Amino acid sequence: MSARKNDSIPRTHSLSNAPNETPRVIIVGAGASGLAAAGRAAECGANVVVLERGDRTARKLRIAGKGRANITNTAELHDFIKAFGENGKFLYSAFSRFFSNDLIALFERLGVHTKVERGGRVFPESDDADDVADALERWVRKLGVEIHLKTRVKSVELAKDTARVIGVRTYERILPADAVVIATGGITYPKTGSTGDGYRIAAELGHQIIEPKPALTAMNVAEDWVKRLQGLGLKNVEAKLFSDQRLIEKEFGEMLFTHFGVSGPIILTLSRRAAQIVGQTNLELSIDLKPALSAEQIKERLIRDFSGTKAFKNYLPELLPRKLIPVFIELVNIPGDLPINRITAAQRRTIISTLKDLRLRISGLRPADEAIVTAGGVCIREINPKTMESKLIKGLYFSGEVIDIDAITGGYNLQAAFSTGWIAGESAAESAKSSN
Repeated sequence: MSARKNDSIPRTHSLSNAPNETPRVIIVGAGASGLAAAGRAAECGANVVVLERGDRTARKLRIAGKGRANITNTAELHDFIKAFGENGKFLYSAFSRFFSNDLIALFERLGVHTKVERGGRVFPESDDADDVADALERWVRKLGVEIHLKTRVKSVELAKDTARVIGVRTYERILPADAVVIATGGITYPKTGSTGDGYRIAAELGHQIIEPKPALTAMNVAEDWVKRLQGLGLKNVEAKLFSDQRLIEKEFGEMLFTHFGVSGPIILTLSRRAAQIVGQTNLELSIDLKPALSAEQIKERLIRDFSGTKAFKNYLPELLPRKLIPVFIELVNIPGDLPINRITAAQRRTIISTLKDLRLRISGLRPADEAIVTAGGVCIREINPKTMESKLIKGLYFSGEVIDIDAITGGYNLQAAFSTGWIAGESAAESAKSSN
Protein backbone atom coordinates (compact mmCIF):
# COMPACT_ATOMS: atom_id res chain seq x y z
CA MET A 1 0.00 0.00 0.00
CA SER A 2 1.47 3.37 -0.98
CA ALA A 3 2.16 6.22 1.41
CA ARG A 4 -0.33 8.35 -0.48
CA LYS A 5 -3.09 5.86 0.25
CA ASN A 6 -2.09 5.76 3.91
CA ASP A 7 -2.17 9.52 4.19
CA SER A 8 -5.59 9.80 2.56
CA ILE A 9 -7.41 8.42 5.60
CA PRO A 10 -7.16 9.86 9.12
CA ARG A 11 -6.16 7.22 11.64
CA THR A 12 -6.99 8.89 14.96
CA HIS A 13 -10.14 10.30 16.52
CA SER A 14 -10.89 11.77 19.92
CA LEU A 15 -13.87 10.35 21.77
CA SER A 16 -17.07 12.29 21.28
CA ASN A 17 -18.14 14.67 24.05
CA ALA A 18 -21.79 14.43 23.06
CA PRO A 19 -22.92 11.24 24.79
CA ASN A 20 -26.60 12.19 24.72
CA GLU A 21 -26.91 12.26 20.93
CA THR A 22 -29.56 9.76 19.84
CA PRO A 23 -30.12 7.29 18.44
CA ARG A 24 -26.62 5.98 19.09
CA VAL A 25 -25.33 2.67 17.76
CA ILE A 26 -21.96 1.40 18.90
CA ILE A 27 -20.14 -1.13 16.73
CA VAL A 28 -17.46 -3.17 18.52
CA GLY A 29 -14.87 -4.09 15.91
CA ALA A 30 -13.78 -2.36 12.70
CA GLY A 31 -13.34 -5.36 10.45
CA ALA A 32 -15.28 -6.16 7.30
CA SER A 33 -18.46 -6.98 9.20
CA GLY A 34 -18.14 -4.09 11.63
CA LEU A 35 -17.62 -1.52 8.88
CA ALA A 36 -20.57 -2.95 6.92
CA ALA A 37 -22.71 -2.63 10.04
CA ALA A 38 -21.48 0.90 10.69
CA GLY A 39 -22.13 2.08 7.16
CA ARG A 40 -25.60 0.61 6.99
CA ALA A 41 -26.60 1.90 10.43
CA ALA A 42 -25.43 5.37 9.44
CA GLU A 43 -27.36 5.21 6.18
CA CYS A 44 -30.43 4.36 8.25
CA GLY A 45 -30.03 7.55 10.28
CA ALA A 46 -28.21 6.39 13.39
CA ASN A 47 -25.38 8.20 15.12
CA VAL A 48 -22.68 5.53 14.83
CA VAL A 49 -19.49 5.02 16.82
CA VAL A 50 -17.01 2.24 16.01
CA LEU A 51 -14.65 1.01 18.71
CA GLU A 52 -11.60 -0.90 17.46
CA ARG A 53 -8.96 -2.33 19.79
CA GLY A 54 -6.25 -2.20 17.11
CA ASP A 55 -4.45 0.72 15.55
CA ARG A 56 -6.01 0.29 12.10
CA THR A 57 -9.32 -0.69 10.56
CA ALA A 58 -9.98 -3.95 8.70
CA ARG A 59 -6.58 -5.47 9.32
CA LYS A 60 -7.68 -9.04 8.59
CA LEU A 61 -9.51 -7.94 5.44
CA ARG A 62 -6.29 -6.30 4.24
CA ILE A 63 -4.51 -9.66 4.16
CA ALA A 64 -7.47 -11.76 3.00
CA GLY A 65 -6.98 -13.83 -0.14
CA LYS A 66 -3.20 -13.43 0.11
CA GLY A 67 -3.66 -9.67 0.01
CA ARG A 68 -6.14 -9.74 -2.87
CA ALA A 69 -9.43 -9.97 -0.89
CA ASN A 70 -11.75 -12.63 -2.31
CA ILE A 71 -14.81 -10.62 -1.23
CA THR A 72 -17.57 -12.95 -2.45
CA ASN A 73 -18.57 -15.61 -4.96
CA THR A 74 -21.02 -15.70 -7.85
CA ALA A 75 -22.51 -19.02 -6.69
CA GLU A 76 -26.28 -19.38 -6.36
CA LEU A 77 -27.94 -18.99 -2.97
CA HIS A 78 -28.38 -22.72 -2.36
CA ASP A 79 -24.67 -23.31 -3.04
CA PHE A 80 -23.78 -20.54 -0.60
CA ILE A 81 -25.93 -22.12 2.09
CA LYS A 82 -24.36 -25.53 1.40
CA ALA A 83 -20.87 -24.05 1.77
CA PHE A 84 -21.60 -23.32 5.44
CA GLY A 85 -22.61 -26.86 6.34
CA GLU A 86 -25.30 -27.60 8.90
CA ASN A 87 -25.47 -23.98 10.16
CA GLY A 88 -25.92 -22.56 6.67
CA LYS A 89 -29.70 -22.23 6.94
CA PHE A 90 -29.19 -19.54 9.56
CA LEU A 91 -27.96 -17.25 6.76
CA TYR A 92 -30.97 -17.56 4.43
CA SER A 93 -32.54 -14.31 5.61
CA ALA A 94 -29.31 -12.29 5.61
CA PHE A 95 -28.34 -13.49 2.13
CA SER A 96 -31.87 -12.89 0.84
CA ARG A 97 -31.62 -9.23 1.88
CA PHE A 98 -27.98 -8.49 1.09
CA PHE A 99 -26.23 -10.93 -1.23
CA SER A 100 -23.25 -11.08 -3.59
CA ASN A 101 -24.85 -8.90 -6.27
CA ASP A 102 -25.65 -6.25 -3.66
CA LEU A 103 -22.10 -6.37 -2.31
CA ILE A 104 -20.56 -6.05 -5.76
CA ALA A 105 -22.88 -3.12 -6.49
CA LEU A 106 -21.88 -1.47 -3.20
CA PHE A 107 -18.19 -1.68 -4.03
CA GLU A 108 -18.81 -0.40 -7.55
CA ARG A 109 -20.55 2.58 -5.93
CA LEU A 110 -17.52 3.03 -3.70
CA GLY A 111 -15.17 3.00 -6.69
CA VAL A 112 -13.88 -0.56 -6.34
CA HIS A 113 -14.38 -2.44 -9.60
CA THR A 114 -14.43 -6.22 -9.38
CA LYS A 115 -13.62 -9.25 -11.51
CA VAL A 116 -14.64 -12.91 -11.44
CA GLU A 117 -12.06 -15.68 -11.47
CA ARG A 118 -12.05 -19.49 -11.42
CA GLY A 119 -14.74 -21.03 -9.26
CA GLY A 120 -16.81 -17.84 -9.22
CA ARG A 121 -14.39 -16.08 -6.88
CA VAL A 122 -14.80 -12.29 -6.93
CA PHE A 123 -11.77 -10.00 -6.42
CA PRO A 124 -11.11 -6.29 -6.82
CA GLU A 125 -9.72 -5.55 -10.28
CA SER A 126 -6.64 -4.05 -8.66
CA ASP A 127 -5.85 -7.32 -6.81
CA ASP A 128 -5.28 -5.11 -3.75
CA ALA A 129 -7.17 -5.84 -0.54
CA ASP A 130 -6.22 -2.40 0.78
CA ASP A 131 -8.42 -0.84 -1.90
CA VAL A 132 -11.40 -2.76 -0.50
CA ALA A 133 -10.65 -1.87 3.13
CA ASP A 134 -9.91 1.78 2.39
CA ALA A 135 -13.11 2.15 0.36
CA LEU A 136 -15.14 0.85 3.30
CA GLU A 137 -13.43 3.21 5.72
CA ARG A 138 -13.91 6.23 3.46
CA TRP A 139 -17.57 5.28 3.04
CA VAL A 140 -18.35 5.13 6.75
CA ARG A 141 -16.37 8.27 7.58
CA LYS A 142 -18.19 10.17 4.84
CA LEU A 143 -21.44 9.09 6.49
CA GLY A 144 -20.28 10.66 9.74
CA VAL A 145 -19.28 7.49 11.56
CA GLU A 146 -16.74 8.03 14.35
CA ILE A 147 -13.96 5.44 14.43
CA HIS A 148 -11.99 5.17 17.65
CA LEU A 149 -8.84 3.11 17.35
CA LYS A 150 -6.86 1.56 20.21
CA THR A 151 -10.09 1.34 22.20
CA ARG A 152 -10.79 -2.02 23.77
CA VAL A 153 -14.26 -2.86 25.04
CA LYS A 154 -14.49 -4.47 28.47
CA SER A 155 -18.23 -5.16 28.63
CA VAL A 156 -21.71 -4.23 27.43
CA GLU A 157 -23.79 -2.37 30.01
CA LEU A 158 -27.42 -3.30 30.64
CA ALA A 159 -30.30 -1.37 32.16
CA LYS A 160 -30.96 -2.11 35.81
CA ASP A 161 -33.39 -5.02 36.21
CA THR A 162 -33.87 -5.13 32.41
CA ALA A 163 -32.09 -7.19 29.79
CA ARG A 164 -31.59 -4.21 27.49
CA VAL A 165 -28.40 -2.54 26.26
CA ILE A 166 -27.70 0.96 27.56
CA GLY A 167 -24.01 1.35 26.81
CA VAL A 168 -20.52 -0.01 26.43
CA ARG A 169 -17.73 0.01 29.01
CA THR A 170 -14.23 0.44 27.65
CA TYR A 171 -11.14 0.25 29.82
CA GLU A 172 -11.29 4.06 30.16
CA ARG A 173 -14.95 5.05 30.35
CA ILE A 174 -18.60 4.15 29.77
CA LEU A 175 -20.23 5.21 26.50
CA PRO A 176 -24.05 5.30 26.26
CA ALA A 177 -25.71 3.39 23.43
CA ASP A 178 -29.19 2.53 22.29
CA ALA A 179 -27.94 -0.54 20.42
CA VAL A 180 -24.63 -2.42 20.21
CA VAL A 181 -23.25 -4.65 17.46
CA ILE A 182 -20.53 -7.13 18.41
CA ALA A 183 -18.34 -7.63 15.34
CA THR A 184 -15.07 -8.60 16.95
CA GLY A 185 -14.16 -11.56 14.73
CA GLY A 186 -12.91 -14.93 15.88
CA ILE A 187 -9.60 -16.23 17.23
CA THR A 188 -7.68 -16.59 13.97
CA TYR A 189 -4.89 -14.20 13.03
CA PRO A 190 -4.85 -12.68 16.56
CA LYS A 191 -2.25 -10.12 15.47
CA THR A 192 -5.01 -8.47 13.45
CA GLY A 193 -7.11 -8.02 16.59
CA SER A 194 -9.16 -11.23 16.51
CA THR A 195 -8.41 -12.29 20.07
CA GLY A 196 -11.78 -13.62 21.18
CA ASP A 197 -13.04 -10.51 23.00
CA GLY A 198 -16.51 -10.97 21.53
CA TYR A 199 -16.84 -14.46 22.96
CA ARG A 200 -15.95 -13.22 26.43
CA ILE A 201 -18.41 -10.32 26.23
CA ALA A 202 -21.21 -12.55 24.92
CA ALA A 203 -20.57 -15.22 27.55
CA GLU A 204 -20.71 -12.64 30.34
CA LEU A 205 -24.16 -11.68 29.06
CA GLY A 206 -25.33 -15.28 29.27
CA HIS A 207 -24.78 -16.44 25.70
CA GLN A 208 -23.67 -19.98 24.91
CA ILE A 209 -20.34 -20.09 23.09
CA ILE A 210 -19.66 -23.06 20.83
CA GLU A 211 -15.96 -23.81 21.40
CA PRO A 212 -13.96 -21.71 18.93
CA LYS A 213 -11.48 -23.72 16.86
CA PRO A 214 -9.29 -22.82 13.89
CA ALA A 215 -10.86 -23.76 10.55
CA LEU A 216 -9.61 -23.54 6.97
CA THR A 217 -6.08 -24.24 8.06
CA ALA A 218 -3.15 -26.28 6.86
CA MET A 219 -2.40 -29.72 8.29
CA ASN A 220 0.65 -31.17 10.01
CA VAL A 221 1.58 -34.69 8.91
CA ALA A 222 3.73 -37.34 10.52
CA GLU A 223 5.71 -38.30 7.41
CA ASP A 224 9.14 -36.66 7.41
CA TRP A 225 9.59 -36.92 3.65
CA VAL A 226 7.08 -34.13 2.98
CA LYS A 227 9.75 -31.62 4.02
CA ARG A 228 11.67 -32.50 0.87
CA LEU A 229 8.61 -31.54 -1.19
CA GLN A 230 8.24 -28.08 0.37
CA GLY A 231 6.85 -25.63 -2.18
CA LEU A 232 5.57 -28.31 -4.58
CA GLY A 233 2.05 -27.58 -5.75
CA LEU A 234 -0.18 -30.20 -7.30
CA LYS A 235 -3.13 -29.45 -9.57
CA ASN A 236 -6.07 -31.64 -10.48
CA VAL A 237 -5.58 -34.12 -7.66
CA GLU A 238 -8.13 -35.62 -5.28
CA ALA A 239 -7.63 -35.62 -1.52
CA LYS A 240 -9.68 -37.90 0.71
CA LEU A 241 -10.01 -37.54 4.47
CA PHE A 242 -10.22 -40.76 6.46
CA SER A 243 -11.17 -41.19 10.11
CA ASP A 244 -10.17 -44.60 11.48
CA GLN A 245 -10.03 -45.88 7.89
CA ARG A 246 -13.53 -44.54 7.15
CA LEU A 247 -13.90 -42.04 4.30
CA ILE A 248 -15.61 -38.91 5.58
CA GLU A 249 -14.93 -36.28 2.91
CA LYS A 250 -13.08 -35.69 -0.35
CA GLU A 251 -12.11 -32.71 -2.49
CA PHE A 252 -10.71 -32.22 -6.01
CA GLY A 253 -8.39 -29.40 -7.01
CA GLU A 254 -5.08 -27.92 -5.91
CA MET A 255 -2.85 -28.61 -2.92
CA LEU A 256 0.60 -27.67 -1.69
CA PHE A 257 3.36 -29.45 0.23
CA THR A 258 4.99 -27.45 3.02
CA HIS A 259 7.79 -27.96 5.54
CA PHE A 260 5.23 -29.12 8.12
CA GLY A 261 2.73 -30.99 5.95
CA VAL A 262 0.13 -29.95 3.41
CA SER A 263 -1.88 -26.86 2.53
CA GLY A 264 -3.71 -25.39 -0.45
CA PRO A 265 -7.41 -24.99 -1.33
CA ILE A 266 -8.57 -28.62 -1.07
CA ILE A 267 -6.62 -29.19 2.15
CA LEU A 268 -8.10 -26.06 3.74
CA THR A 269 -11.59 -27.23 2.82
CA LEU A 270 -11.00 -30.69 4.32
CA SER A 271 -9.59 -29.09 7.47
CA ARG A 272 -13.08 -27.81 8.42
CA ARG A 273 -14.18 -31.42 8.91
CA ALA A 274 -10.86 -32.50 10.41
CA ALA A 275 -11.07 -29.74 13.04
CA GLN A 276 -14.23 -31.32 14.44
CA ILE A 277 -12.57 -34.65 15.21
CA VAL A 278 -8.81 -34.07 15.38
CA GLY A 279 -7.36 -35.67 18.50
CA GLN A 280 -10.34 -38.01 18.85
CA THR A 281 -9.57 -40.38 15.99
CA ASN A 282 -6.80 -41.50 13.65
CA LEU A 283 -6.93 -39.09 10.73
CA GLU A 284 -5.31 -39.80 7.37
CA LEU A 285 -5.18 -38.16 3.97
CA SER A 286 -5.16 -40.14 0.76
CA ILE A 287 -3.87 -38.25 -2.28
CA ASP A 288 -4.93 -39.56 -5.68
CA LEU A 289 -2.26 -38.22 -8.01
CA LYS A 290 -4.11 -39.48 -11.11
CA PRO A 291 -7.85 -39.07 -10.42
CA ALA A 292 -8.69 -38.89 -14.13
CA LEU A 293 -7.41 -42.46 -14.61
CA SER A 294 -8.68 -45.64 -13.01
CA ALA A 295 -6.24 -48.15 -11.56
CA GLU A 296 -6.99 -50.43 -14.52
CA GLN A 297 -6.22 -47.67 -17.03
CA ILE A 298 -2.91 -46.95 -15.33
CA LYS A 299 -2.11 -50.67 -15.36
CA GLU A 300 -2.73 -50.85 -19.11
CA ARG A 301 -0.55 -47.80 -19.66
CA LEU A 302 2.33 -49.21 -17.62
CA ILE A 303 2.15 -52.59 -19.36
CA ARG A 304 2.32 -50.78 -22.69
CA ASP A 305 5.13 -48.43 -21.62
CA PHE A 306 7.31 -50.86 -19.68
CA SER A 307 8.76 -52.51 -22.75
CA GLY A 308 12.08 -50.71 -23.21
CA THR A 309 15.32 -50.48 -21.25
CA LYS A 310 14.83 -46.94 -19.96
CA ALA A 311 15.67 -46.55 -16.28
CA PHE A 312 12.67 -46.30 -13.94
CA LYS A 313 13.75 -42.85 -12.69
CA ASN A 314 13.94 -41.57 -16.26
CA TYR A 315 10.44 -42.81 -17.04
CA LEU A 316 8.74 -41.23 -14.03
CA PRO A 317 8.74 -37.63 -15.42
CA GLU A 318 5.96 -38.88 -17.70
CA LEU A 319 3.86 -39.51 -14.59
CA LEU A 320 5.01 -37.12 -11.89
CA PRO A 321 6.48 -33.66 -11.19
CA ARG A 322 10.28 -33.93 -11.02
CA LYS A 323 10.49 -32.84 -7.38
CA LEU A 324 8.25 -35.74 -6.37
CA ILE A 325 10.23 -38.42 -8.21
CA PRO A 326 13.02 -39.13 -5.62
CA VAL A 327 10.43 -39.45 -2.85
CA PHE A 328 8.18 -41.63 -5.00
CA ILE A 329 11.09 -43.98 -5.79
CA GLU A 330 11.70 -44.45 -2.07
CA LEU A 331 8.03 -44.99 -1.29
CA VAL A 332 7.60 -47.74 -3.91
CA ASN A 333 11.02 -49.21 -3.01
CA ILE A 334 12.06 -49.76 -6.61
CA PRO A 335 15.65 -48.93 -7.66
CA GLY A 336 15.70 -45.82 -9.82
CA ASP A 337 18.22 -47.40 -12.19
CA LEU A 338 16.14 -50.52 -12.77
CA PRO A 339 15.18 -50.88 -16.47
CA ILE A 340 11.42 -50.58 -16.79
CA ASN A 341 11.17 -53.85 -18.73
CA ARG A 342 12.42 -55.64 -15.61
CA ILE A 343 9.73 -54.24 -13.29
CA THR A 344 7.62 -57.09 -11.93
CA ALA A 345 3.84 -57.32 -11.76
CA ALA A 346 4.00 -56.89 -7.98
CA GLN A 347 6.14 -53.76 -8.34
CA ARG A 348 3.73 -52.45 -10.94
CA ARG A 349 0.86 -52.90 -8.48
CA THR A 350 2.82 -50.93 -5.87
CA ILE A 351 3.35 -48.08 -8.35
CA ILE A 352 -0.37 -47.99 -9.14
CA SER A 353 -1.49 -48.08 -5.50
CA THR A 354 0.92 -45.27 -4.58
CA LEU A 355 -0.24 -43.13 -7.49
CA LYS A 356 -3.87 -43.64 -6.49
CA ASP A 357 -3.46 -43.66 -2.71
CA LEU A 358 -0.52 -41.63 -1.41
CA ARG A 359 -1.15 -41.83 2.33
CA LEU A 360 -0.35 -39.19 4.94
CA ARG A 361 -1.01 -39.39 8.67
CA ILE A 362 -2.46 -36.16 10.06
CA SER A 363 -0.70 -35.28 13.30
CA GLY A 364 -2.63 -32.06 13.90
CA LEU A 365 -3.84 -28.78 12.45
CA ARG A 366 -1.89 -25.56 12.25
CA PRO A 367 -2.52 -23.06 15.08
CA ALA A 368 -5.20 -20.38 15.17
CA ASP A 369 -2.81 -17.63 14.15
CA GLU A 370 -2.42 -19.37 10.77
CA ALA A 371 -6.06 -20.34 10.17
CA ILE A 372 -8.27 -18.35 7.80
CA VAL A 373 -11.48 -18.49 9.81
CA THR A 374 -12.81 -19.64 13.17
CA ALA A 375 -15.27 -22.49 13.62
CA GLY A 376 -17.53 -22.03 16.63
CA GLY A 377 -18.70 -18.86 18.33
CA VAL A 378 -21.96 -17.42 19.64
CA CYS A 379 -24.64 -20.09 19.33
CA ILE A 380 -26.97 -19.36 16.39
CA ARG A 381 -29.98 -20.62 18.37
CA GLU A 382 -29.64 -17.51 20.53
CA ILE A 383 -29.59 -15.04 17.61
CA ASN A 384 -32.56 -13.92 15.51
CA PRO A 385 -31.50 -14.73 11.92
CA LYS A 386 -33.74 -11.98 10.48
CA THR A 387 -32.18 -9.17 12.53
CA MET A 388 -28.96 -10.62 14.06
CA GLU A 389 -30.32 -9.48 17.43
CA SER A 390 -29.65 -11.47 20.58
CA LYS A 391 -32.65 -13.44 21.80
CA LEU A 392 -31.43 -12.81 25.34
CA ILE A 393 -30.54 -9.11 25.35
CA LYS A 394 -32.62 -6.37 23.71
CA GLY A 395 -30.54 -4.03 21.57
CA LEU A 396 -27.56 -6.42 21.32
CA TYR A 397 -26.56 -7.65 17.86
CA PHE A 398 -23.89 -9.96 16.46
CA SER A 399 -22.26 -10.07 13.05
CA GLY A 400 -19.46 -11.84 11.25
CA GLU A 401 -17.04 -14.43 12.52
CA VAL A 402 -18.04 -14.05 16.17
CA ILE A 403 -21.16 -16.07 15.24
CA ASP A 404 -20.96 -19.86 14.94
CA ILE A 405 -20.85 -19.85 11.13
CA ASP A 406 -17.95 -20.78 8.85
CA ALA A 407 -17.64 -21.96 5.27
CA ILE A 408 -15.21 -23.36 2.74
CA THR A 409 -12.83 -21.09 0.87
CA GLY A 410 -13.97 -19.07 -2.13
CA GLY A 411 -15.34 -15.77 -0.79
CA TYR A 412 -18.19 -17.32 1.20
CA ASN A 413 -16.94 -16.28 4.63
CA LEU A 414 -16.41 -12.64 3.68
CA GLN A 415 -19.86 -12.47 2.11
CA ALA A 416 -21.32 -13.76 5.37
CA ALA A 417 -19.39 -11.09 7.26
CA PHE A 418 -20.73 -8.35 5.00
CA SER A 419 -24.30 -9.71 4.92
CA THR A 420 -24.64 -10.23 8.67
CA GLY A 421 -23.00 -6.85 9.28
CA TRP A 422 -25.40 -5.13 6.90
CA ILE A 423 -28.45 -6.71 8.54
CA ALA A 424 -27.15 -6.10 12.07
CA GLY A 425 -26.42 -2.44 11.31
CA GLU A 426 -29.81 -1.85 9.75
CA SER A 427 -31.63 -3.61 12.60
CA ALA A 428 -29.61 -1.86 15.28
CA ALA A 429 -30.44 1.52 13.76
CA GLU A 430 -34.14 0.72 13.77
CA SER A 431 -33.94 -0.57 17.35
CA ALA A 432 -32.10 2.54 18.47
CA LYS A 433 -34.75 4.77 16.90
CA SER A 434 -37.60 2.89 18.55
CA SER A 435 -35.99 3.11 21.98
CA ASN A 436 -36.07 6.93 21.92
